[in-house]
Amino acid sequence: MPPRLPLLNGVAASRLQLPPAAWTNLLDGLCAHFPAIEREQWLQRFARGRVLDERGEPLDAQTPYRVGLCVYYYREVAAEPRIPFVEEILHADRDLVVADKPHFLPVTPTGEYVEETLLARLLRRFDNADLVPLHRIDRATAGLVLFSANPATRARYQALFREQHILKRYEAIAPALPGVSFPLQRATRLVRGEPFFRMCEADGLANSHTRIDVLDRGDLLWRYALYPRSGRKHQLRVHMAALGAPIVHDPWYPSLRAQESADDYTRPLQLLARSLDFIDPIDGTPRHFESRLQLGEALR
Repeated sequence: MPPRLPLLNGVAASRLQLPPAAWTNLLDGLCAHFPAIEREQWLQRFARGRVLDERGEPLDAQTPYRVGLCVYYYREVAAEPRIPFVEEILHADRDLVVADKPHFLPVTPTGEYVEETLLARLLRRFDNADLVPLHRIDRATAGLVLFSANPATRARYQALFREQHILKRYEAIAPALPGVSFPLQRATRLVRGEPFFRMCEADGLANSHTRIDVLDRGDLLWRYALYPRSGRKHQLRVHMAALGAPIVHDPWYPSLRAQESADDYTRPLQLLARSLDFIDPIDGTPRHFESRLQLGEALR
């Protein structure tokens, strides 16, 4: 069993099992394995006891490199951007935590965000290293995220998503589609696009399914209800753009607009994970959770 290492500012230790290589010492091996991290940064981590063995004991930079050795380390980002928005906890019990995530906050560590993530914030708040997100929403998307707080019941809640036994409803503000009949079903094949972080539709068997309806109509913009049956990356954003109604303030779809910053706080993506409905697999009770956030773009 791996050690139960303490959290560091809400961040769990990462694990690396050393692969076959001919490095003399651990420092050289880590520098080669993570070329984006400066050698001096690794030396500082060693000096501060942030590189550990499988017993949780600090390792020395000159520790001989040994294939198969399990090394634990804490991810760090210099000058990590601060997200000036706060999540709200809508529900917490021994099994589940439901958070209302603001725009711009990542769910889990990614890129330049380690401590400024929803997961790290909840780990600090609840002091429960067993917290794990049961699903993901984009950093640019606001709304509900469901977390497992208990490893003993986690698999039963994960099955809700895997077996599509949970109803997810999103809201989006996007251009009007007066020539389209609603509700409609969008079923297409999504694959990686260019650049690498974008998705696109391609020929082939559909792997993404979304039901789309209209909640409110303005002259130029409508409020849409989106019900994803699958959970592909950027699925709702791609489907709306493909219909000719890209979600308001989306800098990536239908085309990449390099001049627009994803972190322009005055222009959040108008997409909200509004509600989650399911039958609790533990006691059979109906569960309904609804975001208290509101999309800021007025219909016009």
